[in-house]
Amino acid sequence: MTRISLLIAIPQPLRDQIMDGATLERARTLADVTLNEAGRNWSGEELAAHLPGQDVLLASWGLAPLTAEVLASADRLQLVAYAAGSVKGWATDALFARGVRITHAASRIADSVADYTLVLAMMGLRRPQDFDRQMKAGEPWPKPVCLDQFEICGKRVGLLGFGYVGRRTAALFRAVGAEVTAYDPYVSAEEMATNGVAKAALREILTSCQIVSVHLPVTPETHHVIGADELALLSDGCVFINTARSWVIDQDALLAELRRGRIWAALDVYDQEPLPREHPFRTLDNVLLSPHVAGMTADSYLGLAATMVADIERFVAGYPLLFEVRQDSLARMA
Repeated sequence: MTRISLLIAIPQPLRDQIMDGATLERARTLADVTLNEAGRNWSGEELAAHLPGQDVLLASWGLAPLTAEVLASADRLQLVAYAAGSVKGWATDALFARGVRITHAASRIADSVADYTLVLAMMGLRRPQDFDRQMKAGEPWPKPVCLDQFEICGKRVGLLGFGYVGRRTAALFRAVGAEVTAYDPYVSAEEMATNGVAKAALREILTSCQIVSVHLPVTPETHHVIGADELALLSDGCVFINTARSWVIDQDALLAELRRGRIWAALDVYDQEPLPREHPFRTLDNVLLSPHVAGMTADSYLGLAATMVADIERFVAGYPLLFEVRQDSLARMA
């Protein structure tokens, strides 16, 4: 492989959290590496000062927007590898206009989000957290009501969104015997079928699935796509999960529906984060709350840089990038 110059803009301590020694050495085998040793993310001006002579930029959370001014000094830059998820905060038209390619590690985060989604679904069906709470409150031996306990095998699951997370979530649900359907206007029925998933309309999923899980991106079209009318379609006892973004759901309408006690929900994302101490969600027993942690595992974090170094290797060898972000698809991505 041709040897390149690689600028790793990820500062400490984040670099050690997402890039182990083996991954750094792997990078050094194919590139002359320059590290950000400032102990913080560079400003746009500082980044611009480090870009001359660099073929590839490896970055992560906190990357300054790659504006025309920042890129003016990027005389050799061909690829930005982003060891994190959404690239919308820094990927500019100027970057694409210069022909610089982008790859990102959202797929690696998706593995942990899918894993967490499956856990939440099974907790919604079996409610071990309720028994834990009752026993710790002193109830001698809580008696489960069998009619409120369900296996996941054979259940109909509806996924709203079929991107990285949706696809991985579908695979996990199918592995435990669930029947998986998905709503995504940008993915064909044929493509879903190759993943063992049936394409369905939004209304069909909301009315027919015992488990509904949200994996839609933040776009103008997805804002409050789930409101009071849509929530009213959910069947009694439905397990409703959101590990995506609160943008997709009318949070006030969801609160009103949860107060009726008809459905059970698991929420990892909120309109305001951190969730205020006094928020009514905190008072409801039929909602399980977590602090935006679905994608946060030691495994996914250490996989971020490794995923990007592997794609950099493919780039240097002339192979197609596995996780390339193209300008024409950016608007509908998370």
